Amino acid sequence: MRSSLTKRFTLAAGGAAATLALMTACTPGSSSPEPAAPAATSGGSSSSSSGSGADDGTITIGFSGPAADHGWLGAINTAAIAEAEKYPEVDLIVAEGTNDANLQISQVETFINDGVDAIVLLPTDGAALTDVATRAMEAGIPVINVDREFSSTFAARTTVLGDNYGMGVSAGTYICEQLGDNKDAVIAEIAGIDSLPLTQDRSQGFADALDDCGLEVTNRVAADFTVQGGEAAASQLLSAAPKIDAIWNHDDDQGVGVLAAIDAAGRDEFFMVGGAGSANVMRSIQADDTVLKATVIYPSTQAADGIALARLLVKGEGLGDLVESSVPRVVQLDAPVVTKENVDIYLPTAFES
Repeated sequence: MRSSLTKRFTLAAGGAAATLALMTACTPGSSSPEPAAPAATSGGSSSSSSGSGADDGTITIGFSGPAADHGWLGAINTAAIAEAEKYPEVDLIVAEGTNDANLQISQVETFINDGVDAIVLLPTDGAALTDVATRAMEAGIPVINVDREFSSTFAARTTVLGDNYGMGVSAGTYICEQLGDNKDAVIAEIAGIDSLPLTQDRSQGFADALDDCGLEVTNRVAADFTVQGGEAAASQLLSAAPKIDAIWNHDDDQGVGVLAAIDAAGRDEFFMVGGAGSANVMRSIQADDTVLKATVIYPSTQAADGIALARLLVKGEGLGDLVESSVPRVVQLDAPVVTKENVDIYLPTAFES
């Protein structure tokens, strides 16, 4: 058994691997057929038929996700590693982040060949990673799918999701509440990448919530989840709309550029709601010194939750406060609105843009 003060994280790119020893103080609904819970194996060691990991109690979990080229994705990786540090028995293998689906497939194949006990996978492309995830499940390795869904229910034992549609509903509901009976209000929307289903879901939820209170989006532009894209899109929006009452910006990373454009234009007749829940946005909400008055959470803890669930699956345990004795097939996280009144609750787990 390893020392409780040392946790090993193997950084793997495809089949190549380098080892990083981190010194840490350890602190103690689908209608589709459900795949059988697999028995896990561990890196060449024999495992019990109950799927309890290696004979020495070590639980080896492989984690692969996209490149951390966005504040939220960086927080996903950091939170996953921090969660693994909580459990002395967990040995986390972290593959190099990549936006290349073929490289990510090879990483998962390496996890399968190494006989890890479980895989937590945030795919760069859910459809492209479905086949290799299915192969892992068929090899008896439970897969926890994070954020971007596979195209087959047989590719994952459990799926952890944010709520993109719910984000839009939360943002729209908050805006309706703030505007009251102003049926002539001008509502603007700065979306993310329009081709992505997640953006489409957010916009649909926003439109549905506004419709419920008799409002609609009158000015809409799309950005690309970057600071530069947010600034360009916001500049275009502000030029086209001489009066605005409220703006929903889908993403707090691109919101850095949105706020820069607003400052440059000298506009402050509206209030703005952000999206995802970055720490810098929450601090601004706390200070109440900009047009930004709220943001909607899209949890950056999804992969960390995946690590915790992977551990429970390998140990054959369920969630402690549920009557059900096994881990659920789908876990969908909430999309709450953060305002000046409740920001202290959410700031400690927020990510930095």
